[in-house]
Amino acid sequence: MLAALLILFPLLAGLLVFFVKGNTARNLALGFSIIEFGLALGAFCLFKQDPNACMLSFDHVWVKSLGIHFSVGIDGMSLLMILLTTFLVPLIILSSFTTDHSKPNNFYGLILLMQMALVGVFMANDGFLFYVFWELALIPIYFICLLWGGEDRGRITFKFFVYTLFGSLFMLVGLIYLYNHTNVDGLKSWAVQDLYTAGRSLAENQQSAVFWMIFIAFAIKMPIFPLHTWQPDTYVTAPTQGTMLLSGIMLKMGTFGVIKWLLPVVPLGLEKWGGTAIALSVTGIIYASVIAISQKDFKRLIAYSSIAHVGLISAGILSANQQGIQGAIMQMLAHGVNVVGLFFIADILFRHTGTREMDKLGGIRGMNGNFAILFLIILLGSVALPLTNGFVGEFLLINGVYQFSATMAALAGLTVILGAVYMLRSYQKIMLGDRNDSNVAFGPLATTDKVVLSIICVVVIAFGVYPKPLNDIAEEAVKTIMLNLK
Repeated sequence: MLAALLILFPLLAGLLVFFVKGNTARNLALGFSIIEFGLALGAFCLFKQDPNACMLSFDHVWVKSLGIHFSVGIDGMSLLMILLTTFLVPLIILSSFTTDHSKPNNFYGLILLMQMALVGVFMANDGFLFYVFWELALIPIYFICLLWGGEDRGRITFKFFVYTLFGSLFMLVGLIYLYNHTNVDGLKSWAVQDLYTAGRSLAENQQSAVFWMIFIAFAIKMPIFPLHTWQPDTYVTAPTQGTMLLSGIMLKMGTFGVIKWLLPVVPLGLEKWGGTAIALSVTGIIYASVIAISQKDFKRLIAYSSIAHVGLISAGILSANQQGIQGAIMQMLAHGVNVVGLFFIADILFRHTGTREMDKLGGIRGMNGNFAILFLIILLGSVALPLTNGFVGEFLLINGVYQFSATMAALAGLTVILGAVYMLRSYQKIMLGDRNDSNVAFGPLATTDKVVLSIICVVVIAFGVYPKPLNDIAEEAVKTIMLNLK
């Protein structure tokens, strides 16, 4: 029942917030999101006691004639993604307290509805239900970007919507194809294990077709080169909270989907085409990193850095070994936290100085030393400095890719060097030296800004120094996944 409550609560909370006006909507949304995080922590404690507890799953017949069930459950991997989602949403809402949004009830209601869909994606154990939640997650973020985005938001948001919808249709075709090859006592089934069985029963050419139909949807969502072109403009144009949702949580739908809904389904397809997909992922790492180095807008730089990080995560997953997949899960958690912190820093810079162009900034450390420290900690987590949260996953990822191909690992490892180049250079331009524009000033941070950045910094250090609680869950989850790959 707890599993169903994790989906039902943000749905009801979001609908309620739609009918509340002014700052009350904002405060209610924050309170509801904190309660949802409390429910996720309750699921974490229950999972530690008994991973098979009945409270952690829910299964009810939805459309009997089509074999569709409202089937959700919490395993190790989904638990970690739920914790990431429910941890970040309160921070994303709190980060908006210094900005006045028009129609705040609609803005915060959409955030909570998106949280509901995201949690549903991570918990679904029915292929049709997974697709429903996948599509539901697109609707709130589309309106958040369209209604509260920046310049030229109509064209950019439409491109984002078409890209993701296009990929989703490919995935639907692939899932229907698998569904039509299921046979459970003479009936069709959407259950995840039945889809696994159906996929493995296909010939190599059939598995190859299903591999690409489903992988394209996930590759667009992450995004992976060359399906990334919607991402930089969307991330820059979206309101800060929309960018945080997209980068911190929504792209994890793609990486999560590859692990749960692709690898165990088409092992022959993975064997034949996995190397090609890894090559695309590694190409994206180098391509995005080089472009990030040349960026002048800090927010756009972070957008390209996200493509590079996700490329490494994708390569680790497709290497299909224990270290690669475990590293991907750990890096998904670290990237979610770090990229939300970086985009929030970009928002703080813009609010205080009126610009995100690094050449116009400089000397901010002398105006606000505390901000400089908080910025540096999050930045070091992003470049995977040892004893920060980014190091654990990145180390395992490169190890996993190396087991697949030493050449690919060497190329993927360039993300360490190139990432340090563009991130440290950006810090130098923004925070150090003298002011490049005498009109640019930087005042004290708002209390909510300090709270959000401080919490993120604590997580960056805490899970870099002691990653064991999360790593243990990830390790056991991957062992289960590996059993399905055999």
